[in-house]
Amino acid sequence: MATAVKVSNDLFEKAKAQSKVFKRSIAGQIEYWAKIGQMVEDNPDVPLPLIQNILLGKEQINAGLGTPYVFGEGE
Repeated sequence: MATAVKVSNDLFEKAKAQSKVFKRSIAGQIEYWAKIGQMVEDNPDVPLPLIQNILLGKEQINAGLGTPYVFGEGE
């Protein structure tokens, strides 16, 4: 369900620019930032690049572009 939320013009303009780079809607960009922010707050000891790489890896697996890592395999 979509809900209207007011954001500052500054945030909107930054999201507009970023959304073009990453081929997302403006709302999708703001949702992405909110998701990342929530993950960072929930995991303060995990660096942001690691969180981003985990998300990228999950999307690559979902798209059939890789294989999941199985602990203990290949040892």
